[in-house]
Amino acid sequence: MLGRMRRRLGRTAENAAAGRTAIEAVLARRAEGPRPDVGKDLQARFVARAEAMSTTGEIIAGLEEAPAAVARYRGGQKLPRAAVAWPQLAGLDWAGAGLRVDCRAAGGEDLVGLTGVFCAVAETGSLVVLSGPDTPAANSLLPETHIALVPASRIVAGMEEAWRLLREECGELPRAVNFISGPSRTGDIEQTLVLGAHGPYRVHIVLVRDW
Repeated sequence: MLGRMRRRLGRTAENAAAGRTAIEAVLARRAEGPRPDVGKDLQARFVARAEAMSTTGEIIAGLEEAPAAVARYRGGQKLPRAAVAWPQLAGLDWAGAGLRVDCRAAGGEDLVGLTGVFCAVAETGSLVVLSGPDTPAANSLLPETHIALVPASRIVAGMEEAWRLLREECGELPRAVNFISGPSRTGDIEQTLVLGAHGPYRVHIVLVRDW
């Protein structure tokens, strides 16, 4: 569909570049509307909002502690030892923590998915996850349990900062940008809240202070 629109508009590499420059100029000078005060402690605000959305979590000092933190959560929830993780997390010592982790995209049979994040949003307690070869979106969508490793340094105030960071660091948008605010939920039937309706029943955050 987008290809047909480009052809009807007569887009070429030259006029597309000029159009992008004009769009970026508009974005750069756009004034922001009113925003809530999230305070100066973005980590505390993020944790509080995430918990309000039924997300659980643990704070650790460094990335090397992540496998043990995941193992503790697994044991407390009586989850299987097997999990699938983003390929970019392959260097962690999962086996040393007693976990069997395959670094690949999740399939329908996988019950636990491990991911990182692009960033996290303090205002809403949301995780921002980008799709890509080393960051498959399926790992945060298909398994019943989603465990996310979140660097404290990547917590931003609001969605405006998240999109600004994405434009600065990625340039071209990835195929998918997912904002995850707690477990999947719906209240469609008799306004009764049901978790896990369209995705994970559980979302657990391992917040890494030094990463």
